[in-house]
Amino acid sequence: MKYAIVTGVSKGLGESIAKLFIDLNIHVIGLSRSTNNQLENHGDLFTHISCDLANINTLDSVCDEISDVIFWEEATTVYLVNNAATVEPIAQSMHIKTTDLTKHVNLNTIAPMAITNYFLKKTTEKGVQLISVVITSGAAEKPSYGWSAYCSTKASVNMYTKTAALEQEELKNGHKIIAFSPGIMDTNMQEKIRSSSEDEFADVEKFKEFKDNNLLKDTDLVGGVVVDILTDDDVENGKIYHVRDYV
Repeated sequence: MKYAIVTGVSKGLGESIAKLFIDLNIHVIGLSRSTNNQLENHGDLFTHISCDLANINTLDSVCDEISDVIFWEEATTVYLVNNAATVEPIAQSMHIKTTDLTKHVNLNTIAPMAITNYFLKKTTEKGVQLISVVITSGAAEKPSYGWSAYCSTKASVNMYTKTAALEQEELKNGHKIIAFSPGIMDTNMQEKIRSSSEDEFADVEKFKEFKDNNLLKDTDLVGGVVVDILTDDDVENGKIYHVRDYV
């Protein structure tokens, strides 16, 4: 049996990716604070685990719960999609509260690293291949006024991807670790970006124009690219993939 762990599964890109995995008869374990009724209707191919990934004190117990689902019977492949993330706080660096910054870093950086680390070890012990992706952003490569937290955390997961992939190449475990930059999609995150002020985010008007001009990509389209890459035998370990190369 093949399994896919998808974080941020209740809506947006995470929901789209989960549906596409289910269409391939791959059992999805979805992580989010709230469930998704459409996904729940798939019964035997969907398991929801309610959790707040910004609460890093519960990450190990969440991973143990996932592991109990996957490894109670013989798994052949485990896909991991670290999709959950936040763009907030959107503000000048000097106005960001430490508590808000901590939640941001926990969700965007620590959670995907910790979950990937856990399943690298677990799948190695079980002799099962792990194919993992973290959803990154063009913000990892270019600074944006008001996005000091978001740009920094996305840059950090890119470097984590390259470093962890390098280790796996040396260890020859057969695991693949990649990142994927999905571009600008029609999601709740974009709504939050458009609702910010110009003092908080200098490019807010440009992002409003993306919406007005129908330039936001559909999450089902982007999700299809992600799933195609992950299920391709030629997926390139350590690569930062970009949606612009596909659609």
